This record gives sequence, structure tokens and C-alpha cells, in this order.
Amino acid sequence: MATARKKKSVQTTKVPKKGTSFDRAAFEAKLGAPKKVEAWGMNHFSLSPVFYPKSEQDFREAFAYASSTGTKLSFRGGGCSYGDAATNEKGIVIDIKDFNRILSFDQKTGVLKAESGVTIKQLWEFGVEKGFWPPVVSGTMFPTLGGALSMNIHGKNNFAVGPIGDHIQEFTFLTVDGKEHVSSPKKNPDLFYSAISGFGMLGAFLTVTIRMKKIYAGKMRVWPVNTFDLQEMFDYFEKEYKQSDYLVGWVDAFASGKQLGRGQIHKAVHLKAGEDPGFPENCKIENQILPSTFLGLVPKSWMWIFMYPFSNKFGMRFVNFGKWLSGFLNNNKPYMQGHAEYAFLLDYVPNWKFMYKPGAMIQYQSFLPKENAVRGFEELLKAGQKKGIVTWLAVFKKHRPDKFLLTHALDGYSMAMDFPMTKGNKEKLWELTKEMDEIVLKYGGKFYFAKDSTLRPEILNRAFPKKTLDKFRSLKKKLDPGNLLESDLYRRIWK
Repeated sequence: MATARKKKSVQTTKVPKKGTSFDRAAFEAKLGAPKKVEAWGMNHFSLSPVFYPKSEQDFREAFAYASSTGTKLSFRGGGCSYGDAATNEKGIVIDIKDFNRILSFDQKTGVLKAESGVTIKQLWEFGVEKGFWPPVVSGTMFPTLGGALSMNIHGKNNFAVGPIGDHIQEFTFLTVDGKEHVSSPKKNPDLFYSAISGFGMLGAFLTVTIRMKKIYAGKMRVWPVNTFDLQEMFDYFEKEYKQSDYLVGWVDAFASGKQLGRGQIHKAVHLKAGEDPGFPENCKIENQILPSTFLGLVPKSWMWIFMYPFSNKFGMRFVNFGKWLSGFLNNNKPYMQGHAEYAFLLDYVPNWKFMYKPGAMIQYQSFLPKENAVRGFEELLKAGQKKGIVTWLAVFKKHRPDKFLLTHALDGYSMAMDFPMTKGNKEKLWELTKEMDEIVLKYGGKFYFAKDSTLRPEILNRAFPKKTLDKFRSLKKKLDPGNLLESDLYRRIWK
């Protein structure tokens, strides 16, 4: 959609007037029959009526319907949460993908205003030829702004620039009583720092004003660095983060003994004005988009089929070892890489998650303070090895604290671990996550709602300070006294 619009001028169009009379029967007709709404990890789904708002008035109608019937509502953006954050077994799912206009853009400041259904893909495709890039992106380009703020997404540059919430200048927010709130760090700050990170349980983001990052090149300089254990990876991050714009580490979770946590780091640095000989040509969308074929022949949407024979613990041990060995071919030799190619690794092979079929996957992402990171993550890796359920993909990142109420970030590190889930191993896998929860809590760690599938209420209550949880519950009661906003995630760990 963004590509089709990229040459058009940006215009602000009118939305229906507030207070339009509500027709309950007409709203129900828009819902249609319940449909399957699936978690990104394919590990959970709900059969739910789905509503697709296209205007602010549509959101008001959904809230009016919920208020008059007691129906529970939850929000869905790009559907990129691994677990049950965007499913709703007991009510309606509001899918915001059609509420997706870019409303205004200031070329001098990079300040952009958009509806909450605009995706990261739309943002970067809109901005890159103008010399701007989203300040924070996730590993996939398909989350919406509303979803990104609800989960306060972070990127490979979290240690340097914080989460996406730190780059929001203002948003408009609709609560279930139909009132619209304008919020910024200085105006309604309680709402600002709670709705961002509030996983969609306080109201609906309508418009979002974000400051884009100025770039002077279509490429970045990237260094691949192989490491022999987790301590070496940690030491490299600590040494290099002040001279880096992005840092991410891949960990071979099958390695053990003295090479426990070995892996490969990719450090990236933005080029300064004049350093990219291909600028501005390299910033053209056609030179940034990810190639759709492998070697110009095989459609990448088919690549998961070729990966499928390796979709077992023996195959993935081989794949991880092969990836680590291949890293020595260009170890510490810098090369140039496009922004999208570096940022959106999860989109490089479309449908790669299908290699987990006929089962599914969960991701377990934990955050540990810097002083406990190596020791704690080593224990997590050993726990999986001992249980015989080793993560197929593990990613290591550095973080910094932020001001948001339900923040997952801290002065430390995270490790995201992808586990296969089958009918045969689910009970054992859930036992493993319980063991890992205790390890994370022992070392003062945190969890992330966008990735979670297994947390329990007692773990939530131990992971967050009571004062924080009480404040969120108080705000929830104030803004949603009828508890009309409920996702499956909310019911699982909050009620």
C-alpha cells in the first residue's frame, strides 16, 4: 500500500463527526461470522468476530456496542505477537489494518503523523527516499503503529535510542466512554507512559505523531564478528556499543561446555553525509526492498520448504553449527548493507515459521540486568539442553531503561529463544518455561508481553513491583471501569 502511495502528496482527510447515532444492528452486520484469529507463532487461536475500523467513528461504534452489550473487545495490529496478545476467545477482535493513512509529514523536522494502523513497512517506504527512516523498528516490518506502541517495541538499537515510545511526540487516544484524549510526555503524562506499554488494555490509539530519523545513505557499514562463548559476546557489546548504531547477536544454543553461547554478532553503523557513493540512488525503494527470490531463481516464499528437512533437533544442530563456521569466512571484515536488509531479518524468508508445522512455536524472551546477564543466560541455555528442548534460534540484544509503566527494558540484555511446540513436547516445554521463569526472577529479570505464551499470574506479580501493577490496575479501572477491553493474554495473566 505504501509503495502505491509513495508519489502522492500527503493530505489530511475528514473523519465522520463525533456523536453520530449508533445503530446496533448495523454494527452487528459488519461483523459477520466468527473467523480464526491466530497468534503469529501458530500456538494459539480464537474463533472471533472481527471488526475492521476505517475511521475514528468506527472505533466509537465498537466501544458503544461493547458498552451496551457487555461484549469484550481486544485489538489486533499486524498480528505479529507470538502468543495470545491479539486473540479474544470471549469477544470481538478489532483489527486496525484498514485504519492506515499517513496524514502529514514535515520534511525539515522528520515529524510524521499517521493513523494507528500504519505499518512500519509504510513508514520506511514513505520516508526512505526523502532521507528518513523509522527511529525504532522490530525484526519484521509488519507491526502497526498501534501495536508497536501497545507493546513498546524495541530494536537492535535499544541501547542507544530506547524503545519506540521514546520517539513519540504525541498521540490521540480513545477510551471506552467515547472520550478522545491528547497525550504527550508533558500533556497527560500518566496516560502517555501507561498506554504505551499497556498492551491495548486501556483504549485505542487513533493518531500517532512520531519523529523519523534523518539518514544520509542508503547503506550502513556492517561488521560480522564470530565469538566463542557468551562471555566473549557480552564483552564485545560492552566494548563497542558506544561506537555502534545497532548491535545484535545470534547464539548457537546447541553448543555446550567451553563454547556455551558461542555465536555471531552483527554491528552496524550509519554512514555520514558523503560516505555513500551510491546516494541518493541507494535510497530508492526498489534498491531497499528485500529480494523476492533466492539467487534470482527460487521464490523465497518457497524457501521454508527447503528448510523443512532440517526442522528437527539434529537438523537444527547442523544448521546452527554450519552458520557459526561460515562466520569465519568474513570475520570482522566490514561490508555495506541496505537498511531494510539489515533490519528485517525475520522477513528475509517469508513464511519461515511454517517449518515448525504441523506443530507451532513459542518465543521465550527474557531481560536480565547487565551484571547478571552472562550467568543467567548461560543457566537458561543449560536448562534447555538438560531438558532436551534446545531453542532453534536465539538472539542477544543490549538494552537501556525507560520510563514506561509496564516496561520490559532495563540496564542489561535480552535473549529471545524460539522453541518448537508439538503435541508431544508441549507439557515438557511448559515445564521448561517454568524452570526458566525461576532463573529469570532469581537474577532480577523481566519479560515481554509481545513475545509471551506461557507466563502465569504469580510470575507477573513477582516480576513487576507491586506499586507498578497497582498503578496500572487503577488506571485500567478508571479508563475501562466495565473491563470491556480484554485479550486472551489479559485473562491469562492479569485476572
